[in-house]
Amino acid sequence: MLPIEIRKEIIALINREVVPAMGCTEPVAVSLCTAKAVEILGGEPQNIEVRLSPNVLKNAMGVGIPGTGMIGLPIAVALGAIVGKSEYMLEVLKDTTPEAVQKGRAMIDEGRIKVGLNEGACDMLYIEVEARSGNGTAVAVIEGAHTNFVYLQKNDDLLLDSRGASGSAAGGAKDIELTLQRVWEFATESPVEELAFILEARNLNKAVAEESLKGEWGHCLGRIISGDARNKVFGDTTFARMVSYTSAACDARMGGAKIPVMSNSGSGNQGIASTLPVVVYAEESNADEEKLIRALTLSHLTVIYIKQSLGRLSALCGCVVASTGSSCGIAYLMGGGYNEVAMAVKNMVANLTGVICDGAKPSCSLKLATAVSTALLSAVMAMEHRCVTSLEGIVDDDVDKSIRNLTSIGSQGMQHTDKMILSIMTNK
Repeated sequence: MLPIEIRKEIIALINREVVPAMGCTEPVAVSLCTAKAVEILGGEPQNIEVRLSPNVLKNAMGVGIPGTGMIGLPIAVALGAIVGKSEYMLEVLKDTTPEAVQKGRAMIDEGRIKVGLNEGACDMLYIEVEARSGNGTAVAVIEGAHTNFVYLQKNDDLLLDSRGASGSAAGGAKDIELTLQRVWEFATESPVEELAFILEARNLNKAVAEESLKGEWGHCLGRIISGDARNKVFGDTTFARMVSYTSAACDARMGGAKIPVMSNSGSGNQGIASTLPVVVYAEESNADEEKLIRALTLSHLTVIYIKQSLGRLSALCGCVVASTGSSCGIAYLMGGGYNEVAMAVKNMVANLTGVICDGAKPSCSLKLATAVSTALLSAVMAMEHRCVTSLEGIVDDDVDKSIRNLTSIGSQGMQHTDKMILSIMTNK
């Protein structure tokens, strides 16, 4: 068992990365930054100017904003100024009302909100909000992580400047270095009472899936799979329920449902895809609560580990990372040990590497459905001791090197792809 000091560091890391979020985290982070700037300003702004890194803009263009029935950044900015409270963090818009939405529409119509690119942003995740009124100007900057404020200024008074500070982008402390072996040891050997908090991910994400299955959200993929298509094509199977629940939760989140989900590493869809396949498989296989807790911990911490080298935002779709985590959790629930989990990871790397992120939008549910299918396939193969070898593609004998190969492609190799995606999206 890992020493208690190491376990405490990992628990703190999970608690930083696995948090509730309402709405897509990129526009919500813009709302959060706006709320902070307005709070510093100390009154209603006359004008708000927002400058974003390309990846933030890409992920905020086509997604629904909770409680509004609207899509995109202007209403997210307006509501951040009107009802946003920075203390709510990624639930900053939970006080949204119809009256606030109407007032936000008026702000947009009056031309008081401007949103543009900051091409010179050093970090993939960069949000700068400048709020102006007759009383002065306030500036707030988030960088590196969705809730990480690095710069605050009111008029000529500098309140915070930690730009370029070393350490974790999530708040200054250096994250503990992980390996898949360390992730495995923590998830399977730690006292279960230390890990039980992860069940809140099940509670939140299962609730949003079940609510989605009752309504009309996004492309209704979850309902399609669980309806007539299940009986005619998919059958009444564990596989169908895993895909249905995961895609349903994404349907609601991308459609702008005013329901919180448990996110992972700044992404609600990553939180959904690293939770619900594991939860459904555990329920279908009658796993006890301890097995579920350990499987969820293994899944979520694997995602955090992979994101340490991939970064918050990239051209690589988060479904790749999240479903790799859930494949580990599923393999564990199937009775697999560390070797089988490592095989599942290699199978995932061999299959899903290269799936592009072309922004947050309702059709993300399609990618999550594909990713869940691959997660289950990879776990089943691993349990049969069938694993892609180092003679094939980018897979290495060392599972951690295989992960690095995946993240190098996503963070470095696909940079030109990222620019091409944004160019296509902004010129349609």
